[in-house]
Amino acid sequence: MNPDRFVITDTVWAQISPVLSGKSTDCGVTAKDTRLFLEAVLWRVRTGSPWRDLPTGFGNWNSTFTRFRRWAKSGVFERIFERLSGDADFEYVMVDGTIVSVHQKASGAKGGLKIRP
Repeated sequence: MNPDRFVITDTVWAQISPVLSGKSTDCGVTAKDTRLFLEAVLWRVRTGSPWRDLPTGFGNWNSTFTRFRRWAKSGVFERIFERLSGDADFEYVMVDGTIVSVHQKASGAKGGLKIRP
């Protein structure tokens, strides 16, 4: 794992670190390395790989996924987006839907549509 290829710069980290969970001032468990966790999430989003394929340098994939789900449910990613959306470099977020695939069973129930014209 090459830290030179990480995405979160020191400037961006200084902007978002106050709104993140897991600081020593928060109640509960203090996170080990929040910046590495965010790099793991960004790696997973960039590559489109399953959580199980997360490189071991980012830590245990299941722990990372569990933390990701907790953050998603508690709105941490929305707070990050709100914090960065004022920056000209982060004004727009684009997701390319051409690389998103859906499982064949997600297209409908067995037997197709019940409503016929």
